[in-house]
Amino acid sequence: MALTAAALHALTQGSDADAWRVIVGHAVEIARKPLAAGNAPSEVVKRDREVGELDLFLSSSGWDLWQAFGNSVERTSDRLVRWWAEPFSAKAVLILDGLSLRELPWLLQGAKEHGFTTREVSAHASELPGATNEFAQALGFGSRSQLRSNGGGLAHKLQPAHTESSDMPWQDCAGLIDGAPNWVFWHHWPDSKMHHLSGAGHGLDTLARDAAERLGSNDFWAFVERLATGRRLVITSDHGYAATGDFSDADGEVKRFLKQTFASGRSAKGSGDTGPFMPPVALRINSPHGAHLLALGRWKWKSQSGYPTLTHGGLSLLEVLSPFVVLSNE
Repeated sequence: MALTAAALHALTQGSDADAWRVIVGHAVEIARKPLAAGNAPSEVVKRDREVGELDLFLSSSGWDLWQAFGNSVERTSDRLVRWWAEPFSAKAVLILDGLSLRELPWLLQGAKEHGFTTREVSAHASELPGATNEFAQALGFGSRSQLRSNGGGLAHKLQPAHTESSDMPWQDCAGLIDGAPNWVFWHHWPDSKMHHLSGAGHGLDTLARDAAERLGSNDFWAFVERLATGRRLVITSDHGYAATGDFSDADGEVKRFLKQTFASGRSAKGSGDTGPFMPPVALRINSPHGAHLLALGRWKWKSQSGYPTLTHGGLSLLEVLSPFVVLSNE
């Protein structure tokens, strides 16, 4: 999907907020197009590479826009708090850990097929770095595990709510939903599957098949229906993920710097050296979670434990944008 002349003008001549509005909007339009289970692996890889054109812009001539990301793109945590304050009599949030824009079509198609009304489709920013604990803390939880067995407590920002955290099958999760008016349910998929598939020989196409099966299943939509019955429902995520198995191999000094700085990861705590490279391959980002160095763009490098083919925590669009879908079944 080519950028229009107006979009290109906004990227190069408009404000930082204008540029991010175009970038996020374009990424959503690429990702949301319908998918079929039969061609999902190849189509998801194709779309990933199309979004990669935006990543190339952001890591070459537009890299300074990342410093404005936190102020230009509303964080998912802030959007959830704002949505939670809206005057619905009962509401629920389903956080699918690590869900990216790649999986958005399954939510939109499944909602339509199962009789839900889609109230909003948007994308928002992960915390920086994009990680589970940082998102939990932004919502006022100590960690994801705190939500288990209604342990969310009274200090988090989505009050009042019954909370749960689980990696059980959808059918078992549906059995946990009782008549409490407000729910926050944090499921560990697809992050748990992503880390399982992060070794050599696995990657984006394998995860795409798994997403098609799980998000297209009747069990998943029965779980969603249980959450949405009598409630307005948001489905979102804490962060996305990078298909690093398809990234370019760094070499020479760039490779040595990235390996020394990030090992097998995509971020490092502190305000260390970003290296002498121009355009840069790492940026220092100061966020509400402190100073971090984050890997910039679509690079991978060999590391002692083997660089993962699926991971998160750095600066590429599909790891820092989360879908935000509001459903009702009234």
